[in-house]
Amino acid sequence: WRKPMQRDDLSEFLCPASGHATRIHAVASRLVRGSIQPRTLGSGEFDVMKIHLIDTKDGGIEVREWGSGEPVVMIPSLGRTAKDFDELASRLSNDGYQVICPEPRSVGSSNQKISELSMKDMAQDIADVITERVEGKRATLVGHAFGNRIARMTATEYPEMIDSVVLLCCGGKFPPKSEIVKAMFKIFDPELSDEEHLSAIKKAFFAPMNDPLVWSNGWHGILAAVQTAATEELSVDYWWEAAGKDLLVVQPEFDAIATIENARQIVEELPNRSKLVIVPDSGHALLPEQPEIVQRVILEWLRERN
Repeated sequence: WRKPMQRDDLSEFLCPASGHATRIHAVASRLVRGSIQPRTLGSGEFDVMKIHLIDTKDGGIEVREWGSGEPVVMIPSLGRTAKDFDELASRLSNDGYQVICPEPRSVGSSNQKISELSMKDMAQDIADVITERVEGKRATLVGHAFGNRIARMTATEYPEMIDSVVLLCCGGKFPPKSEIVKAMFKIFDPELSDEEHLSAIKKAFFAPMNDPLVWSNGWHGILAAVQTAATEELSVDYWWEAAGKDLLVVQPEFDAIATIENARQIVEELPNRSKLVIVPDSGHALLPEQPEIVQRVILEWLRERN
C-alpha cells in the first residue's frame, strides 16, 4: 500500500457517510501497458487464469478470467483489486463456471480516465466486459461490498444482460458508525505506520477473531475516493432493488460497514426474489475470512438456478 503518492485535485473528498471532509492521500496503481499473456496460479486446486485487455470507448479494461460454462462476473470492494477474487474464482471455475473479474479503472492495465467517474460509468464498464467475454448468455453478478452497489447499478441499467445478483456485504441505506468510517478512510493514508494501518484494517473490515494481515496490501486510494464521490450522483433507491433480478444476500455476522440492517431491509422488501445467508465469524472483508463458506453458498445459488 506504500507506493509513490500521486497528488492531484482528487486528493480531498467529502465522505457522505460521516458528513465531514476526509482527506485521502492516494496511492495510484502503476499502469501496465502492452500485451498481456496468460498466467497460471500455482498448482493443485488452482485453475489456469487468463488475462485479457478489452478495448472500450473510454480505454482498456483488464479482465482476469477462469474456466468456461455459465458466466459469473465478480466486482471488488471499495478501492480494492479484482485479485481479491482469485481463490474464489478459481474454485468456481473448477465447478464448471466461466468466472470473469474485471479490474476497476486505474488498477492493473485498466487505463480509462478516472476523474469524474460516475455509477453509470462503472456499470458501463461491466456491461462492456459482458458484451466482450460472454456469448449468448446472461451473467450472474457477484459484488463484494462497494462492488454490490455497482452490480445492482449494472442490473438496473442493463437488465437484459443479467440473470441474478449476489450481494456480499449488502450496504446502501443504513450507514456505519462514524468511528468505523474514520477507520476505513485512514487505511488509504500512507503516512500511517504499519501498525496503525493494520489496526485500521482490523477495526473496519475484520471480525474480532480474524487476522487482518492478509489485507495489508491491495489498497488504491484515488480509486476509493472517486468511487465514494460517485455514490452522491444518484439516490440509493435508483439501484437498490437491482431492476427485479433475484438476489442472494450473503451477510457477515460482524460486518461493521455494511451493517446487517441493510441485508434485513432488502429481504423484507423483496421476500419473493431474495435469499439471506448470515456468515459466522466474518466481517466486511468476508472473502479472506470465510472463503469456503462463500464458495459453498454461491455454488448452491448457481446450481439452484441452472
